[in-house]
Order: sequence, then C-alpha cells, then structure tokens
Amino acid sequence: MRVHIRPPAPGDAAVYADAVTRSAGHIGPWNPVEPHGLPDLLRRQGSSLRTFLIWNDEDGGLVGKVNVANIVRARFRNAALGYDSYLPYAGTGRMTEGLRLVVDRCFADLPGGLGLHRLEINVQPDNVRSVAMARRLGFRHEGFSPRMLYINDTWRDHERFALTAEEWPGA
Repeated sequence: MRVHIRPPAPGDAAVYADAVTRSAGHIGPWNPVEPHGLPDLLRRQGSSLRTFLIWNDEDGGLVGKVNVANIVRARFRNAALGYDSYLPYAGTGRMTEGLRLVVDRCFADLPGGLGLHRLEINVQPDNVRSVAMARRLGFRHEGFSPRMLYINDTWRDHERFALTAEEWPGA
C-alpha cells in the first residue's frame, strides 16, 4: 500500500481546501466543489456519517475523501460510499488502494471497524472512472435509479452497485 486512511481533523482544513480547489475541474461535473466544507463535514460526523481521508505515504499529500454515509444499524447494517479523488493522484491507483482500506474498515467488527454487512456505491452513468472503480473493487451492478440525487442544481440519474461482507476478499 502506498496510502493510509484516517478520519479528518480540524488541522486538515488548509490541505483539504487546496486539494479540492486544485481538483475542481476533475470533481465538479460529478459532485459539488466545496473547498471550505471541511468544518461542516466535521460537525456532521456521527453515527450515520463517517468520513475518511486518504493520504499518500510518500509525500503526505491528500489523495481523496471517502464518505461512509446513511449508515443504518440493526438488521440492515448498510451504508453508502461516496468519494472524490484529488489531483495529482487521480489515475495512479492510490484511490483504489484507499477505498480498499475503507471497505476493510467498514466490514471489520466493532469497535475498530464499523461492523457493516452491506455497502452501496451510487454513480452517475457518465462518470466512467467511478463506475470502473466500483467494478474494480468487486461491487456488483444492482440497478438504475433515475433522478436519485440533487447535485449541481439538477436531479441526477445513478447506477447502483453493492457488495456484502461475504463477497469482500478481505472478509
């Protein structure tokens, strides 16, 4: 592995803002570009949202962000993954490595892991790199959700992918 993951901290705000600003053209077609959104994201952390930042071990740069959102416990034990990769690391395989670490953490038992059983990734159909990421990680295609999320002032269609703990190679 060339990366490690950890939850965001207040001291990450400047590095986060730089990475999001530098990557605005890369992430803007798919997700809101909010370079100063880390403080709000930190405030929202809790039982239904956990965020992980992916850091490059070689130079300490910020590779990407992964939100584990809509966490539901009890019999469902499900969550949705959302992610952004940042330049200059996009396309280097580091985001894939980081997402593998996040999925490991999601499926690991409590208290060190999140103790989840099922994960979803919802991707806009034209976002071919994110669709490829879901497939590369072993997520299976489950369907199409028209007008699923309101992003950048319009309702966006999404392809839905899922994976259970039993299907994960690290299980």
